[in-house]
Amino acid sequence: MDVKEQFQVPAVMAFFLIHAMQVGIGVLGYQRVIAKASGHDSWIAVILAGLTISGLIWLIYYLLKSTDTDIVGIHRCLFGRWIGGLCSLVFILYLFILGMVVLRTYIEIVQVWVFEDLPTWVLTILAAYFLYYVISGGFRTVTGLCVAGVFIPSVLFFILLMPLQYGTFINLLPVLDTQVKNLFLGAREATLSFLGFEMLLLFYPFLKEARSSQKWAHLGHWTSVFVYTVLMVVTLAFFSEDQLRITIWPTLSLFKIIEFPFIERFEYLGISLWFIIVVPNIALTFWAASRGMKQVFSMKQRNAVMALLIITVFVLPFIENRENIEWFNTLVSKIGFWIVLAYIPFLSLCQFVRCFFRNRKDRSHEKPN
Repeated sequence: MDVKEQFQVPAVMAFFLIHAMQVGIGVLGYQRVIAKASGHDSWIAVILAGLTISGLIWLIYYLLKSTDTDIVGIHRCLFGRWIGGLCSLVFILYLFILGMVVLRTYIEIVQVWVFEDLPTWVLTILAAYFLYYVISGGFRTVTGLCVAGVFIPSVLFFILLMPLQYGTFINLLPVLDTQVKNLFLGAREATLSFLGFEMLLLFYPFLKEARSSQKWAHLGHWTSVFVYTVLMVVTLAFFSEDQLRITIWPTLSLFKIIEFPFIERFEYLGISLWFIIVVPNIALTFWAASRGMKQVFSMKQRNAVMALLIITVFVLPFIENRENIEWFNTLVSKIGFWIVLAYIPFLSLCQFVRCFFRNRKDRSHEKPN
């Protein structure tokens, strides 16, 4: 699949695209769900999840390098026009819902922590307008937003280390005391925090010298693993296990104890800056979904973006209370879990079998010397 060079970005941008997608809204509350399964060894579960995702990124690159196309082309190649189109439609729907759940979760945080009486529809319309403006600029604009989303808020990572002065590292002992089963259950929960790397299946053709981008994609992923692991250690040192089990957003709670002479409620600033981290997540998922719609339905991508945002504006205000938002998050997490841990290996196996029989057929037609 050929994309004009003027629309492509350097291979190194894979680092920012992967890292920006993985570090987003999940950082604010991932500790609680992992700690429920793995306790004080939750930081080990994060590393196990990182190893798993690294293997899945390798499988994705195997798929992409052997076909030189994106997920829509892979589906057509493996399953034909109609079944492949249906598979692509399901994947597009998943990306769209993933973008919506990230946006709705961030809006909930703003409503709970900053503007309690602000209606959901107001924030949704404002976000939709901004997203349309960004995505209409094309993939290069979205990539630039991802770069900004990595560099600008990076200071927050160092600020989040400040609660260590109140931490009790004995909370992390004894190491490897958790049962292996619980470690893997925690790793499963941690895997959900790394969702977003599968967007590579759609933006791969937009990378210059895409085959050389694999090292950057892995580097971006392991940078995310480092951030998640360090923040998990800080959280485990600061909270007891019982406290962590009932704290919905542990990272935001860490912000509450940070004070500077010029600002007392630092969590307000933290939530505001977090928008710069979250918005690349949403923009890239909506761009990827609209890109897939353009290929499947042969429509203009700008019209696809408009349709997705209009649906978002009408749907999100109906997802109001914490229970519904939690259900929405759980649903998308389960879908994402099966897509990355089951469907991607399945596609890789299908492609391996296809290449095996194609090579065998080619050898059978070779004439002897």
